[in-house]
Amino acid sequence: MKEFFDVVIVGGGMIGAAVACSLGGSLFTVAVIESSPPSAFSPDQPHDLRVSALSIASKNILETVGAWDGIVKRRFCPFRRMRVWETEGDIEFCSDDINYPELGYIVENRVTQLALLDRLQSFDNIKMMCPATINKISYSAQQPIEVELADGRILSAKVLVAADGGQSRVRQAVGLGVTSWDYKQHALVIYIETAYGQQDITWQRFVPSGPQAFLPLTGHYGSIVWYNSPDEVNRLKALSNSDLLRELTASFPDCLGKVNKVLGTMSFPLKRQHAQDYVKAGVVLVGDAAHVINPLAGQGVNIGLLDAATLAEILIEAEKQGINIGDLTVLKRYEKLRRNENLKMMTVMDVFYRVFSNEILPVKFLRNLGLGLAERILPAKRKVMRSAMGLEGNLPKLARGEPIL
Repeated sequence: MKEFFDVVIVGGGMIGAAVACSLGGSLFTVAVIESSPPSAFSPDQPHDLRVSALSIASKNILETVGAWDGIVKRRFCPFRRMRVWETEGDIEFCSDDINYPELGYIVENRVTQLALLDRLQSFDNIKMMCPATINKISYSAQQPIEVELADGRILSAKVLVAADGGQSRVRQAVGLGVTSWDYKQHALVIYIETAYGQQDITWQRFVPSGPQAFLPLTGHYGSIVWYNSPDEVNRLKALSNSDLLRELTASFPDCLGKVNKVLGTMSFPLKRQHAQDYVKAGVVLVGDAAHVINPLAGQGVNIGLLDAATLAEILIEAEKQGINIGDLTVLKRYEKLRRNENLKMMTVMDVFYRVFSNEILPVKFLRNLGLGLAERILPAKRKVMRSAMGLEGNLPKLARGEPIL
């Protein structure tokens, strides 16, 4: 009943599946454990409420591992422009400014997951175990690590990858701690039908109660993200769709345009969480298991995909050098490359959120001045764009569109 694998990935969501696809075709034997499969996609179904803004780096990763076509054949919405403003300051980014066709792509999370899972099936060295639940994780610094499934199977792993989300069972089982705090705000996601056709812009406006954001979807549809206090979000969520539409129309700027209908809602609390360590001997955290970031700029999935691409590259390099892939020194290379990068992104988002949530007059003046200056200083503006798109920094090969095998 015992099966032996080089890499066992717990979690077959976007990030876990991306780790597996990045290792697809390698010499490693890989198992992916997922408790519940995503439902099948139909082109005439409503958009899912959970969407992400994928960066150019994320597209490169997905394209290089062979999963991007699975997104294109389903549904995605490219955007060329992004606008951020408050009362006075205003900045708009456009892909034309850096000679790119797009800034990024709004994609439903399930569409990305399905595209990756489809691709995963084409690799002989990957075994998908779904639905499968875990009874027990047996860990010691001495390898191999063992994962016991509910059906009695025992999986032995040189490396156990935790891709099982913010409440990671793997992380807790092996004793990796986290630092976290709540922002005391919730985000209300509202799926809308618009009176106008597909847009090519995302925007975010800052008001005293919190940010208001618009994400374009395909056709006459869009996604609104309305940040507010937990009590206010709960009140809004309890309204009928028609009453919520009236509140939305009264509170959002005219540039939203006419909204015909509210079609669905969901909400979640804003939280920041960061693992104190990403690795132990034979264990590594990726995605939300390692970090939960403020969703303000939609970077959570993007930095998770960079985790996946970096980890795969490190493991393949170690194997080529004849080094035990579960060795702590190998996994520390991954941690060194990703933890500080993720911490920088989390800190930038945190500072941005706190500065724009502050009603102290000198702070309001400075942030409006800063937005106005940023709009006019083109080199700085282009650098911000390239950074947000994943075109700068210490990027893994897959994010640059380069294969790792």
